[in-house]
Amino acid sequence: MEFVAWFAHKYVMHTFAWYFHEDHHQPHDGFFQKNDLFALIFAIPSWLNMMFGIMAGCDFRLYIGIGILLYGVAYVFTHEVIIHNRWGMKRKIKHWYLQGLARAHFAHHKHKEKEDGECFGMLVVPLKYFRKN
Repeated sequence: MEFVAWFAHKYVMHTFAWYFHEDHHQPHDGFFQKNDLFALIFAIPSWLNMMFGIMAGCDFRLYIGIGILLYGVAYVFTHEVIIHNRWGMKRKIKHWYLQGLARAHFAHHKHKEKEDGECFGMLVVPLKYFRKN
């Protein structure tokens, strides 16, 4: 799922879907962003795979849907709660893995235009971000 998310981030969100993703790279006052629409977009294949997987006697599609759901939960917890503090739970990140993810994500956010960018992953990022400077 990480590869799918990386691909979608780089080749969908930073190209033709930039209109919806751009506000995530800009300062804003409101709680919701147009970028939040992607949560719904990813929820649809998760739901459909789980539904059709259950209808077919719990075949592989159920587990694909569960995988997409679990990735989404990990994404919300890591990206929205820990890194961006969107729900106001101000805590200093102390765990080495979460610190590395935050460094990588903020390196990505220093770019404000759709053509710019680095580190499009969320849960798997280059090792250089885990090293302390």
